[in-house]
Amino acid sequence: MKTALRFFFQGLLILLPFVLTIYLVFLIFTALDETLFSAAGSLIGYFIPGLQPGLTETLLGILLTVVIIILTGIAGSLYLTRFLMNIVGSLMDRIPVVKLLYNSLKDLFQALLGDQKSFDKPVMVCLNKEKTIKVMGFLTCEDLNSFGLSEDVSVYLPDSYNFSGNLIIVPRDQVIPLEVSAGKVTTFIVSGGVSTTTENSG
Repeated sequence: MKTALRFFFQGLLILLPFVLTIYLVFLIFTALDETLFSAAGSLIGYFIPGLQPGLTETLLGILLTVVIIILTGIAGSLYLTRFLMNIVGSLMDRIPVVKLLYNSLKDLFQALLGDQKSFDKPVMVCLNKEKTIKVMGFLTCEDLNSFGLSEDVSVYLPDSYNFSGNLIIVPRDQVIPLEVSAGKVTTFIVSGGVSTTTENSG
């Protein structure tokens, strides 16, 4: 009985990470399929009436979505496009709720995907004077003068086993830069400190 139980838990350890990863990818794909891919597929179906709905339409929808995103990225580097996007952004800034959502999402994606990423400075924060209790996070802002906090910095603390987190404001001397990659720290924190896999820096 003990042997069977041991193999059962060993099987869980092997299968669960794989199954949950596939499940999360499936959820993301389903959400995209019901929005972007579906809209792109419907657009293709409008211009190609004889196209059978289903896998072919979905695949073409994915392809069209990717092409549109790439073209948007190319267009985004042009002056005229940036000018038009600034106009759209200024219009959104005039609508209270939309302004909050738009600016928050824009800043988040800029921090994650932009040229000046905000989550690439892993640090250790000491929570007590003895510096015996520490938490890992990412230094996100070193200039808080606009808040009247010239000696403080902001550190984002991701939650373990989750993709949310907390932002804390701490004195500079309580922040210790870490000489490891942001990806390794993210994996370590999100896994609750269980994952210690070293990643290839190349």
